[in-house]
Amino acid sequence: MALNKEYLKFVNFIFLMVAGIVNAIGVTLFLFPVKLYDSGISGLSMLLDQVTPPALTLSIFLLILNVPIFLLGLKKQGLSFTIYSLFTIGTYSLVSFLIMHVLPINVNFVSPLAGSDLLLCAVFGGLISGIGSGLTIRFGGALDGVDVLSVIFAKKFGVSIGSFVMIFNALLYIICGIVIQSWILPLYSIVTYFIGSRTVDYIVEGFDRSMCAMIVTSKANEISKALSENFKAGGTIVNAIGGYSKDEKQIIYFILNRFQVNKLKTIVADIDSMAFVSLQDVSDIINTQK
Repeated sequence: MALNKEYLKFVNFIFLMVAGIVNAIGVTLFLFPVKLYDSGISGLSMLLDQVTPPALTLSIFLLILNVPIFLLGLKKQGLSFTIYSLFTIGTYSLVSFLIMHVLPINVNFVSPLAGSDLLLCAVFGGLISGIGSGLTIRFGGALDGVDVLSVIFAKKFGVSIGSFVMIFNALLYIICGIVIQSWILPLYSIVTYFIGSRTVDYIVEGFDRSMCAMIVTSKANEISKALSENFKAGGTIVNAIGGYSKDEKQIIYFILNRFQVNKLKTIVADIDSMAFVSLQDVSDIINTQK
């Protein structure tokens, strides 16, 4: 399998190293000390660390569980994605080992930063590890093998990728509850999972997502001119035919932010009261011009 050198970027490795460090901090300083569980393979590794001999640590399980999964998904996910992911997991594993076994930080009983407060640990553990996972995705990789498993097996099981991940984590937390014979920690771990997943969305898609307006109208030129004058940005006009009326229509594709929505509605209504406006979130806008 050939690898084009342009697919691997040095700056990506810098951010992926930061992502691995951040994730390790979230897990080892907030979750692991109070026996809360991360999601995915990371959470499974934390559980196995608790129920296996001391020689088998979280860092070891992170590698022996994740590496084969990413290699299994190599053909489907691509070589650059796999290299980025394994690099980040290696960083996560190494930093976790350093924090837990080398640095003078006691993470055996309580969080060094949040004490024994389970809610604080769940919130900040999920937030910080979510930042690490989000940065990893943002810069071309993944920090957990369950994401690769979902791509490989979700379709075979007839579920969506998101549903596969959710089912995996639900089963993980049920197993955790059975093993430790308590449901308090797994329930708090669900809080961690929810906060972490929302944080990943914000990191990957951005805090201030744009919106796409699709305006179906018979006065596209007038509306497009007014939008350009008010927002200093152009739109794209596409010819269309009404599905019911068979009348000729135009569709204006226009990108705006959430604060401009009301103004856009007013402009469109003033020019064409019969226009139809559809709004959708846009997670990213890419200009391919160099």
